[in-house]
Amino acid sequence: MYELNLKDTGIEIQPTMYGIFFEDINFGADGGLYAEMVKNRSFEFDDPLMGWSQPNSDRHSFNNKSGYASIVQDKLTGNKNYARVEVNDDKGYSLINEGYRGMGVKAGETYNLSVMAALQSGSISTVTFEFIDEGGNGVGSAQIRLSGKDWAAYNAQIKANKTVEKARLKITFTGTGVIAMDMVSLFPEDTWKGRKNGLRKDLVQKLYDLNPGFLRFPGGCIVEGRTLEKRYQWKKTVGDVEDRETLINRWNTEFEHKQTPDYFQSFGLGFYEYFQLAEDLGATPLPILSCGIACQFNTGELVPMEALNPYIQDALDLIEFANGSTATTWGKLRSDMGHPQPFNLKFIGVGNEQWGPDYIERYKAFDKAIRTTYPDIKIVSGSGPFPDGEYFDYGWQQLKQLKADLVDEHYYNSPKWFKEHATRYDGYDRKGPKVFAGEYAAQSVGIANPDNKNNWDCALAEAAFMTGLERNADVVYMTSYAPLFAHADGWQWTPDLIWFNNQQSYATPNYYVQQLYGNNAGTNLVTITTGNKPVTGQDGIFSSAVVDKTTNEVVVKIVNTAGTAEKADIKVKGGKLARTGTMKLLRGDSLNEVNGFDEPNIKPQQSTISTKKSSFEAQIPAYSFAVIRIKIS
Repeated sequence: MYELNLKDTGIEIQPTMYGIFFEDINFGADGGLYAEMVKNRSFEFDDPLMGWSQPNSDRHSFNNKSGYASIVQDKLTGNKNYARVEVNDDKGYSLINEGYRGMGVKAGETYNLSVMAALQSGSISTVTFEFIDEGGNGVGSAQIRLSGKDWAAYNAQIKANKTVEKARLKITFTGTGVIAMDMVSLFPEDTWKGRKNGLRKDLVQKLYDLNPGFLRFPGGCIVEGRTLEKRYQWKKTVGDVEDRETLINRWNTEFEHKQTPDYFQSFGLGFYEYFQLAEDLGATPLPILSCGIACQFNTGELVPMEALNPYIQDALDLIEFANGSTATTWGKLRSDMGHPQPFNLKFIGVGNEQWGPDYIERYKAFDKAIRTTYPDIKIVSGSGPFPDGEYFDYGWQQLKQLKADLVDEHYYNSPKWFKEHATRYDGYDRKGPKVFAGEYAAQSVGIANPDNKNNWDCALAEAAFMTGLERNADVVYMTSYAPLFAHADGWQWTPDLIWFNNQQSYATPNYYVQQLYGNNAGTNLVTITTGNKPVTGQDGIFSSAVVDKTTNEVVVKIVNTAGTAEKADIKVKGGKLARTGTMKLLRGDSLNEVNGFDEPNIKPQQSTISTKKSSFEAQIPAYSFAVIRIKIS
């Protein structure tokens, strides 16, 4: 027997309770969310022709009869490369871009091409851009006619006549001579909200469907960099896209099991676009900035305290970029980029996963500066990479003394750990800093193991753990699964919430757990108990309950981790219920079951549930997660 008490506990569910953690790992940005199809479009990778091939030329020889592309650095404009293409035989020479593990094109759809070009000598009159399939056959093309020897922007559209998952872009020329080319870019016309050169529509839709309360960006360890020189610097990701500096991605060769030396960041998806995405999703933006310490799992390079001011100024300037008036320097840039109104930033994070006295010392400096200039901004601090131990204990002790706003906790562990720690926050100090459960995911094999799966065992354990997050909503203010995205042919880390290839994407069982929580967050905590105790795993059952004052409903979440079905008899106190409600049920046929690119096996199924106004029964199958919504009459 369970008792559901509709009396308000006085604990509000924060609007930010369930959110999204985004990091450019697993080709999550370039090759993923950012819909650019051309890899190394501006020839700025460390190997400037990486991603490009010349089938009839030897790139190591300058004696090529058909033609040859080489790289030129324009010293007048700084460290900017462009391709110098010499065409000697316009019937035999071509330049091909491989895309991000190919280019996904769909029959009947239109793709927008743009390129900067200048005819330097000779008679080249036309450049042809053509999609080719795996066999080299053309599946759609477009041409541009050159207008002169000065640099100019050219645009065209390619309509695909065949669906190909791993197409490539082939460039050929009419006439001979030398042509300079830069920013060879290709986007689907059908992007999220139809924005030119925007975001991949199906991936953003999945984010929108989570109903996220916040969007954390840009990471993750990517914030820190392996060295400080390679850290993420937000100011280099705003302004004109063609002026943003390419940077090697810190995940490119991090793991022996999945080397990706071609993983770079174009920053076409930069801080402006992140803020815009958060606005689109109805989510509070949560940017995280470098605190002056490189990744401590790599170099741990430190900025001396006397040299920390530029890092602190970056934080202050970011707040101005997000919230400042158009009369301010950074507010004007935001306006010039197309958003005169502020982005209403309320949170900022200092450091990602740092630990020890060096972090606390630097955090104090950030804290003082931000609170002095922007006292209303809430600051997210960190407790290190582990959910317990020396680093964790030290961080919490120091941050509590400093009266930190929110402390970011990370935990990647086994499904067993997640079920055993559903009571983790029951004993936390209610007067101390609030918790941001910023990165968590159950690992089916082990942390960072390439054999991890997004199976039902992991998702079910996360659902059970999340009842503990919800029960402790007076302490836990923000939560997010991590990582978010993974390219099926380009991942480094598993498991991940959403998987995609160049044409499709699918939601994992873990995704549907997050979606059920995010869309049923409620506004106020109420209690559900058994034997006058919270439901924290007795007989394998975990539960939490909230009311939604905006819809006048009670929402009960029940997770059955046992191998037998449970008939939950629920007695209601403190109010009456409507005669019927709904139950969304998520379950798998086995704990090892996973979803894939075909129709998902594990997805929510909705049914009607009847009540007796003061009680109701719910049939909870073995290994299942149920969300019950009933009007309060």
